[in-house]
Amino acid sequence: MKYKVGIVSLGCAKNQVDAEMLLAKLNKNDFEIVEDVAMSDAAIINTCAFIEPAKQESIEEILELAKLKAEGQIKCLIVTGCLAERYQKDVMKQMPEIDACVGIGANDKIAEIIKNALLGEKQEIFPPKEELKLEGERIQSTPRHYAYLKIADGCDNHCTYCAIPMIRGRYRSRKIEDLVKEAKWLAEGGVKELIVIAQDTSYYGTDIYGKSELPKLLRELCKVEELKWIRMLYCYPERITDELIDTIASEDKIVKYLDLPLQHCNKELLKVMNRKGSYEELSALIKKLRDRIPNLTLRSTFITGFPGESEEQFEELSRFVDEIKFNRMGCFPYSQEEDTPAAKLPDQIDEDIKQKRAEIIFEQQQAIMENYAEQSIGSEVEVLVEGFDRYAECYFGRTAGDCPEVDGNVFFTAGETKPASGSFVKVKITDYLGIEPVGEMI
Repeated sequence: MKYKVGIVSLGCAKNQVDAEMLLAKLNKNDFEIVEDVAMSDAAIINTCAFIEPAKQESIEEILELAKLKAEGQIKCLIVTGCLAERYQKDVMKQMPEIDACVGIGANDKIAEIIKNALLGEKQEIFPPKEELKLEGERIQSTPRHYAYLKIADGCDNHCTYCAIPMIRGRYRSRKIEDLVKEAKWLAEGGVKELIVIAQDTSYYGTDIYGKSELPKLLRELCKVEELKWIRMLYCYPERITDELIDTIASEDKIVKYLDLPLQHCNKELLKVMNRKGSYEELSALIKKLRDRIPNLTLRSTFITGFPGESEEQFEELSRFVDEIKFNRMGCFPYSQEEDTPAAKLPDQIDEDIKQKRAEIIFEQQQAIMENYAEQSIGSEVEVLVEGFDRYAECYFGRTAGDCPEVDGNVFFTAGETKPASGSFVKVKITDYLGIEPVGEMI
């Protein structure tokens, strides 16, 4: 008898790649993979624990599946990922409905863990997190035309607000030849857009090559013939070198899109965050990037209400956002994470103030993006088709300036033509709805 296994993966794309490797291991061990986790014998929740809302989402998902188990629909419940790694034995103590709680270092043993859970064995397994395998087969869970390439795990930055180094351990890069091999395999399977990810992509290679080798890796990936777009996320501003800028500017396959998670612009606050930079330094870097990479789409994320953030420092951030005019941006109220240095700082800010400040930045950015959308009217853009919206009765897709699941879409009509998902088409922008362009396929 083949047992059915379903998986719910929460959080970031890095976690999603881990889930794809879990699926491959289960498939290899003769489990039947089902898309609807409610139809499984064994349900796996690959959790996130980055900030409080992510933890709450993970807990809610576990409790929802626990109801199905109580009703006899699911036989056992396995929790892995960042929540399991961070809180370990506390997880099953708080939620005894769980049959196995396992740290990320146990992912390679997932088949054995499920078999034991189906036999009624309760398990708590937390090997060293460094035992998480970075190489191995995957079952792609994204649409066929794009996939994530995780080039490293862990983080050495130790930002004072962040729990990732505690959860994931030290930064561990994969070898260039292994990454190129995986990229070729993905491309042969139909991937047109490869999205390069790590906690800090700009740090790539420092641990195994003695210096950042992100530019070299990108150039090697550009040689994979079937790939059309290569996108990278999470480059830290202090590691943006001239070599990296030149590589992005000169390689046609690298989309002119850069994600710089700046978090703030005030020098004093950045220092307390264990981050580098200042209003002037970051402004100069962004000017340099825009000067040297034509048509660059710039994305960033910011934190409001970090401990000690004064009204003047927040106004400085607001002024920075208004002046720089990021093409894409996210803003989040500070989440006080236990066991991080920032959680112990004095002058913690009231939740309402943190939220209100985030809303102000968000409203600023909405106005900036509406202006960008208005300016796009009349332009012609290349769009990677994602699908057909039955309610709006039109197709939708992304430009090179839009990352999947993070940024927006272009909505367009196509006449009698029926462009396939994963194909590239030209669209003329005729209008916009909110912040999203609307157009017609040429």
